[in-house]
Amino acid sequence: MARKLTLWLALMLTSIAMQASVYTWSQYNLNFEVPNDGFVTYSTNTRFEIQWDEMVMTIQLYNKEKSDDKFLKENLQRKALGYNMYDLKEGKSKVKGFKGLNIAGTMPDGSRAIIVDLISKKQNLIVEITINYLYGNREVVDDIIKSFAENKNQQPNHEKKRQRIQTKEEADKQKQQEKQKPQPKRDEGPLYDA
Repeated sequence: MARKLTLWLALMLTSIAMQASVYTWSQYNLNFEVPNDGFVTYSTNTRFEIQWDEMVMTIQLYNKEKSDDKFLKENLQRKALGYNMYDLKEGKSKVKGFKGLNIAGTMPDGSRAIIVDLISKKQNLIVEITINYLYGNREVVDDIIKSFAENKNQQPNHEKKRQRIQTKEEADKQKQQEKQKPQPKRDEGPLYDA
């Protein structure tokens, strides 16, 4: 049974992984990954728009000259207020090779939105990503944002899970701590056979 479950899970993960499209802006060596079945509505040298049934994404490229964190945070606030977003939360986005700032909130129609500024560490570039999505799609949105990468291999970022390896000394120490824990006492009542 466990073997069948493992095989099924592996098949599901590969089918999910195969359901993505990789886009490349070769002029900037910028790559990102989005779900399949998106319809590109606009594409120029500095702007890209794509939409799905439950989500719309716009990417705008800017020059990062004279842009400090204070300016970028104020710009994110202005854009969010321009969309009439409310319940705003500012945060940081962790994307390899970029410094990321974001603001998330709710749109007037009840859908969710996030605006992210990814500041390149390699080139004079700010990637502004605006995603409007329906409730329940936040994991997909986070995966899209984390996939942005600047490289010539045309490969998006993929989070690498790292397994922590426990040393023998740590294992022995953990066993000693478990032995030293007081064991709960059983009530002295009669025992019944189940």
